[in-house]
This record gives sequence, structure tokens and C-alpha cells, in this order.
Amino acid sequence: MAEMTHFYELFKPEHYDLKININRTKKLITGTSTITGNATQAKVAVHQKFMTIEAVKVADQEVPFELNDDADAIWIDLPKSGDVTMTITYSAPLTDTMMGIYPSYYELNGEKQEIIGTQFEAAAARQAFPCIDEPEAKATFDLAIKYDEKPGETILANMPENRFEDGYHYFDTTMRMSTYLIAFAFGDLQSKQTETKSGVKIGVFTTKAHAMNELDFPLDIAKRAIEFFEDFYQTPYPLPHSWQLALPDFSAGAMENWGLVTYRESYLLFDPDNASMSTKQHVATTVTHELAHQWFGDLVTMKWWDDLWLNESFANMMEYVAVDALEPTWHAWETFQTLEVPRALQRDATDGVQSVHVHVENPAEIAAIFDSAIVYAKGSRMLVMVRSLIGDDALRKGLKNYFAKHHYGNATGADLWQALEDVSGQKIGSIMDSWLEQPGYPVVTAAVVDGQLTLSQKQFFIGEGKDEGRLWQIPLQGNYEETPTIMNEATIQLGDYQTLRQNNSKAFRLNVGNNSHFIVKYDDTLMADLLSEVDSYDAISQLQIIQDMRLLAEGRQISFAEVLPLLRRFANSQSAIVISGLYRLANDLQQFVSADSTEEKNLQTFFGELSAEQVERLGFANRASDTADDLVIRPEVLKAALYAQNKAALAGVHELFVANQANLAALPAEVRALVLTNEVKNFGNAELFDQLLTTYAKSSDASFKADIQVALTSTTDEQFIGQIIVALENADIIKPQDLRAWVPALLNNDASQQATWDWLQSDWSWLEKTVGGGMGFTTYVNAVGQAFKTQARLVEYQQFFGPKINTPGLTREILMDKKVIEAQVDLIESEKAAVNTAVAKEL
Repeated sequence: MAEMTHFYELFKPEHYDLKININRTKKLITGTSTITGNATQAKVAVHQKFMTIEAVKVADQEVPFELNDDADAIWIDLPKSGDVTMTITYSAPLTDTMMGIYPSYYELNGEKQEIIGTQFEAAAARQAFPCIDEPEAKATFDLAIKYDEKPGETILANMPENRFEDGYHYFDTTMRMSTYLIAFAFGDLQSKQTETKSGVKIGVFTTKAHAMNELDFPLDIAKRAIEFFEDFYQTPYPLPHSWQLALPDFSAGAMENWGLVTYRESYLLFDPDNASMSTKQHVATTVTHELAHQWFGDLVTMKWWDDLWLNESFANMMEYVAVDALEPTWHAWETFQTLEVPRALQRDATDGVQSVHVHVENPAEIAAIFDSAIVYAKGSRMLVMVRSLIGDDALRKGLKNYFAKHHYGNATGADLWQALEDVSGQKIGSIMDSWLEQPGYPVVTAAVVDGQLTLSQKQFFIGEGKDEGRLWQIPLQGNYEETPTIMNEATIQLGDYQTLRQNNSKAFRLNVGNNSHFIVKYDDTLMADLLSEVDSYDAISQLQIIQDMRLLAEGRQISFAEVLPLLRRFANSQSAIVISGLYRLANDLQQFVSADSTEEKNLQTFFGELSAEQVERLGFANRASDTADDLVIRPEVLKAALYAQNKAALAGVHELFVANQANLAALPAEVRALVLTNEVKNFGNAELFDQLLTTYAKSSDASFKADIQVALTSTTDEQFIGQIIVALENADIIKPQDLRAWVPALLNNDASQQATWDWLQSDWSWLEKTVGGGMGFTTYVNAVGQAFKTQARLVEYQQFFGPKINTPGLTREILMDKKVIEAQVDLIESEKAAVNTAVAKEL
């Protein structure tokens, strides 16, 4: 039967008794899955994958069954329809794919160790036990786990353990939940624990390869996050504990398993004595994201994967809401503007991009819709729009009602809109459907036409795009009273511009606060007026101007040459987000120059002038007087100064390396990647390369390893590049989970691009086997699309990926990245001369 038939339509489980025996030595899972539920017909299907099914019994009698591996199915002939309990006896392999039940490897005191963990989202619970592996198929679970246990090992699961009997660890019955949220883990673990004001036990668990102080920050943020969400949602956390577990091998970033959240180590742990501000913020937002899910996703779950946004978009917004409340001096909403906003705007401008709500059935395609730029970033912007429209009071009240109505059940996007409409009185559903169901977003052109202030909307594209006349209901957020709340027409007129300008006494602006998902193109009159008062704007407003101008330049609606004066204007800002936006734009200019050319030397001089005063102000290492913004600005301007070959910067950064050569991990975390990169590129030798690669393989400090990776992938030495290429397939040096950082970095380095591209083409089948099937596999197509910028590379891309166009889960990405490369080629060819002339004039 086709995958279009959801197995839940045939059999509705109510309760599972799971007994799972895991033998690490033999890499074998054996067990029984006893499922009680209601069969709507006598022939039903249950999910399995990679399993050997020994028997299916109903009332202690074996019943006929057959496997259909193509559909991940066991087809079972029941004696009759109606209420039934079936017991499936099975075995399955323990694999190294980071999906299902799998081992994580780490090194302790020079010896290789492993712990066992799980990853079931989106469709991998079926690799662990026979089940109806669909989000709507919620049931309660009794879990019993047996394993080749060693003294001192710890086992964790969604619920507390209640007894140990005959070698099995038995856990309390779960709440009604979806299969993809089941989780357990065991091994030689250590932990720190605390308790919330409401009595929820909070714990952080990790291997003993980590120092105990690495657990302090995540424990504190998890405790405060649970307390915050209980208050914000006005709904108690429904489980007795919330465990946070760092796994050495993890395909995603983190996973919101109910009561046992799992994380990649770098997303949960860090050395509190030497951590960058960005690392602290990243861990905090990851923990709050996953804990937001404990209500929004776990307590109430999407009915089907087409509403994945309902889980992820909301958690993506709430991570910033929570961190902003818990650490107000970090200005989390400003970080949202520099991370989520440009990610969404960039991706969503490519023709062929998925909509936030997207129809999907095939399990491989389900994995592919976890598009961080759309389902996470764009979706969260949609919800920020809603929050801005209705306010926090209505949002919280609506969410409380939503949880009360749908708890332990499933919901759709329409259910959320209805809950918010009921309390706000606004037609949220009809407004948001234009954003939910349509790909892309509009550019709103604001212009004075025949004396009238005129607004028009049209879909914005970077590269070629087919204009299908899409219209959005746009929350304009204008600063003139005459601006309507919602624009749903192609063109509107607000009135005589001179009169409006005089009455409002300020430049006309749209999307104030940058909460709505569109960009603005002001005509010359309006832009000149806006820039005349821009110095008085807040940081988000200044960043918004830079971001919108950069996108308009990439979309060929203005020239990059036109935006160069903005760079000098904001170069000495003391706002981290303004500087971040400025150098995102400035770094785009590097695509228009060739290495060692006169044009590059001019651009380097320009970068040196942009960064000079900031480098002088901030120096090369952290100071006691640094603000949170200074900590973020310093590496941005130092990177620019190093690109500019600033002699003082080169020497100063080298001196930092020499002073810390005996303990490179002790380099100031904010600039450590820059220091190591500078050393590799300008002072590198075989001894340093080998030292860094060995240190990378041995270290358990995830942020330090990430800095080493940045440095090593910057090398221009052919021999070193060759060594890295070989290491890509050596899990003892580079874990498969980390390839998604190494491969894009190597592709974006001109010196290593060819060798990496050769490897990727020749070893694609190895890559598919090793990391395919997970949520991040499209990364390897996208990385090529982002790196390639010439017509010759475009041809090579098409030759390699063209035959793979029908691979489930890759089709959309292959088509989109072809357009990304085409747009980059066209932009560079068209703009190169004008940009380089403009840079020369700036000097």
C-alpha cells in the first residue's frame, strides 16, 4: 500500500509495553513490542525498519504477517477488527548512523568508550521497536531496557525508573505521546541536578570526558527556563523531571524528547572560564528552544509533518523570548536580527523555495523539510509578526487555551490561529495563511509618485524568479499614522507626501522594529530623508537599513556600489548587531576580486580603513571594561584588519599565539579562531598543522575544536589540504557529525575547493551511507551551491547533481542551489567592474 495511507488510519494504538534488550558487543537489539489499540480493519500495518520479525501474536496465537521493506511496514492479518493487543518479537542491528538506537564514541584517559543514545525524529522509532511511527499515533508507553551493563553505569529515559528486575530497568508509564519523542540512554555518565520552584527535577548529564564545571551553566539555564515557561504558558510542566543529555555523536543540534532532551555536546557544554559570548548565547538559546518544545510540540504535537512549522517556528521564537527574559543584558532580540532574520530573508528569496507549510509524505522528504531558514527562521518571523499584532497578553492567554484544549493530543496550524483569534478578535488565520502557504516574501517599494506617497508590493527574488503575482497581507508597521495596519493590495496610496511629511515631522519608515517578513526599497527622496536622521535610530533600525540594502543589491535592484558609503557611515558603531550587519555586507565584496590582484589590494586597504579605529579602541584581547557588544565586535573588526594585512594586527595576534603556545585552549575564546587561523595562514608549518589536527582529535572541548576546524580549513598548503581530505573519512579524527562544518569551510576556501569537490564527487556514496537519512544531509548540496561562483563550476554542479535530481529529499535542494549558483555568476559578471571602481574611489 502506498505511503500516502497513514498507518494510523488502520490501527490506532493506545498503549505500548516495550521490552528491549541491547547488546553493545554484538551490536544487536532484540525485544518485544506489545501494542494495545483499535484496528479499523482486519489487515493492518505497523512500522519497522531494518528489522527481522520473528513472530506476531494475538491472544498468544501466532498470526500471519509479511514485510514490505519499501514501505517500512509489517502487514499483519488480525483475527478481526476492533480492540486488539498484538505482541511483535523482533531483532535489529545497532548501527552507526546516529539514527534509531546508536552508539556514541568518545575517548577517556586514552581509551575509546561508548554510550548508547537514541534519535527517533522524524521516522526512526521504527528502527528501535515496531510501532505506528506517526505523530498523530499518540499512546502511553511502558518501557523496560536490558543491556550488557557494567558497574557504575547510568540509564536515563523519558520517565523515572521505578524498579530493576531480571536485568531489566523498568520506567514509569509515560504520558500520552508520539513515538518520535521516546528516548533513552545509558553508559558511564556524570551529572549535576537541581529542582525548580514547582518541584521539577532538572539534570544535566554527560560523559566523564568533561569537567564538571561545564555542566553549571546549562543546569542553571534549564532550571530557569522551565520556571519561565510555566509562567509564560500558564501551564505546568507535566513531567517529574527534565534531563539534558550531551551525546558525543549527534546528527542534529538537539532533540526535544519529552523529559530527556538530547544535545550535540557543543550545543550544551562549555568551559565557563573561557567561553565566548556567542557560545553562551548559543547554548542558552538551544536549551530554551528544546524546553519550549516540552509544551509546544510534546504536550501538543502537530498532527502530521506538514505542520512541522507548528513545532519548530514557535520554539525558535520562544528561545529568544526566554533568553531575553532570563538574561536581559544580552539583548537576545538583537541576536535574532543578525542570525534568524538574514537566514530567512536570504533563503526565502530563491525561486523554488518551500513554503513554511509544505505537503510531505515520504520519510526521506520529511527529513528534508527541516529547513532551518524556512521552518525555523522564517516561521519564527511569522510568529513574531503575530506577537507584534496581538501583544503578549493575548498571546499568553491564547496559548493557555490552546494547551488546555489540545493537551496530550494533536493540533494543526488552524487550531493555533483559532485560539489566538478567540482572545485577540483579529483575523490572524487569514493574515498568516498568505505567509504560511506561499513561498517567498515581498519587497515593498515606497516612493513619491506624482506627489503621492505610494506603496507597492512584489515578490522579491535573488536570481531568476517567476513572478506569479503573489500578494501577502503585510503588517506594515509604519511610523506615520496614515499607514494601514495591513497591506493586502498590490499598490496603495497614503496621500500627499509633503503634507504627510510635515504632519509627522520625521522621515517615513516601514517595518519599524523589523518584525515583519519583508524588505523595503525606498526611492531616492525617501532614502535621503531617512539617512539624514539615521544616527538617531536604534541599533535594530540601523541594521535593518544595511540588511535591506544588501539584499536589494544581491537581487540586482540596486548596485553594490551604491551601498559602499553605508559601510563608512556605520564603521565605528559600538552596536554589535550593526557591526555584524556591516561586515556581512562588506564581506560580500570579496566575491568581486581575484586573489593577489590590484582590486583585492584596494579592497584590503578599504577593510583596513573600516576597521582601524575599532581595532585601536578594542585591542586584541578582552578587557575588564568590555561591554557585551565589545566582545562581539572585537573578532569582527580584527578579522577585517587581518584580511587587510594590517601589520599591527598581524603582529599582535601572533604575539597572542606565542604567549599561549603551551596551552592553546587558554587563548581568549572570543578571538581564538582568529589567532589560530592567522597562525596557520601566515606562520604555518607541518609541526603546527600536526599539532592542531592531533589536538582536535583528542580534545573534548567542543568550542575549542570548532576554532581549530576554522583554522585548519583556512590553509592554502596543498599537502595539508590533502591530509584533511583523508581525515574526512577517519572518524577517530573527524566525527561524521562534524563533516557539515568541515566540508562547507573547505569548499569556501579557494585553495581547497577543488580537492574537496573531487572528494565529494568520488565519495558521495560513502557520505550518503555515513550521514544520509538525517535532517542535515541537504547541507552537502547547499554547501556546494553557496561556494560555487563561476560558469565552469555551474556546469560541473549540473553534471554531478543533475542525475541525482530524483533522489528523495534532495530534489528541491538541487534545483534551488543551481539557481543560487546562476545568481552568483550573473551578479559577479554584471557588478564586478562597478564595485571595484567604487572601492577605488572610496580610498
